Amino acid sequence: MEEKRLGARGLLLVGLTLFSLFFGAGNLIFPSGIGAMAGVHTWPAVAGLAVSAVGLPVLGVVAVSRAGGMDALAGRVHPAFARAFTVAVYLAIGPCLAIPRTATTSFEMAVPPFVGEGAPVALLRLVYSLVFFAAALALALRPEKLTDRLGKILCPVLVGLIVVTFAASMLNPLEGYGPAGGEYLTHPAVRGFLEGYQTMDTLAALAFGIVIAVNLRARGVEKPGAVVRSTAWAGVIAGVLLLAVYCMLAHVGALSGGAMPNPADGAEALTNAAGLLFGTGGRVLLAAIFLIACFNVCVGLISSCGTYFHGICPRLGYRTWAVLFAVVSMVISNAGLAQILAVSAPVLGALYPVAIVLIALSFFQRWLAGRRWVYPVAVLFTGVFSVLFALRDAGLPLGFLDGLPLAAVGLGWVLPALAGTVLGLLCSGRRR
Repeated sequence: MEEKRLGARGLLLVGLTLFSLFFGAGNLIFPSGIGAMAGVHTWPAVAGLAVSAVGLPVLGVVAVSRAGGMDALAGRVHPAFARAFTVAVYLAIGPCLAIPRTATTSFEMAVPPFVGEGAPVALLRLVYSLVFFAAALALALRPEKLTDRLGKILCPVLVGLIVVTFAASMLNPLEGYGPAGGEYLTHPAVRGFLEGYQTMDTLAALAFGIVIAVNLRARGVEKPGAVVRSTAWAGVIAGVLLLAVYCMLAHVGALSGGAMPNPADGAEALTNAAGLLFGTGGRVLLAAIFLIACFNVCVGLISSCGTYFHGICPRLGYRTWAVLFAVVSMVISNAGLAQILAVSAPVLGALYPVAIVLIALSFFQRWLAGRRWVYPVAVLFTGVFSVLFALRDAGLPLGFLDGLPLAAVGLGWVLPALAGTVLGLLCSGRRR
């Protein structure tokens, strides 16, 4: 039987689908916020963002495809770690943080600006979340159809709306870029890299491989090698689109920060820019962008989480898991965006370094095969220090960590990761 390959059009559709799964609330807020805060240092900051929010997610998609799944990749450490880490990642990008954030962020942009002061915001949020998650669940119940529904329809509309906003900013450059502030004044690239954590895309990349594989098989690509190659190409397409959109959003945010300095966050920077560029119609345009982006990601995350947990607990069907995650996410989303973001920062600070090390080591697997201690020791060192730094950032008195190299810029886990890798190599001895 001849191996089926996707043509250029098919790969483009799958790449657009992956882009839609990645591109949600954080992908709109954080590039814009970086531009508003970095000002004249926007492009070094965007370079840092590109590493953590474009390069690492693309490499994550490829790493998972080559390894045969996130369980297989994390299993190089230990089977127990694989299960615990994978479940933690799915819960973080799923019902505990990322899925509720899609509803709360889109609500903040699509409802309060149009109802005025004194409106029953809590009640409106509840009604909005019910409708939002019901619609997302309806699409997520058919994961094999995501390429047709997201890649062909919603993704082009989303990109088109962002391009319209960017084009308007080019025709009307407002006041120009403002001055850099805070850490963007001293080390903008590192600050941009760390802001990329908040998009959650590196963690999501480890999970979205399941959905992309389902869609590829639905299009007749069955052989493992063909699935890996097609997934890698889809990752590259999605990465190019992400980088282009981040550059556009950062530029708009930088102009917004120059015209109206010190916005509270990227959402406010975008709101200011939309108002300056389009007047009252800008709110409608921005609400549409946020709604489509957040809806796309919500559908993909419900589908990914449902598929994974059905695999480890098949007694509950995929549809049951999808409904469960939609309901739990709806409840958590009503806590509000500020509470969700406050919890997400330390959680991502603990998980992200481990994910980065797993992805990095996977590309040296040819040389690491047979060296059984490299993955366990490297991940142990990375995990211990990333958790300690997350606890310090959450308020625990762990001042001794400040003495580690790069701790001042939020990368204190890097040296322990390198030390763990070297120690793992020494413990393994010669390759078996």
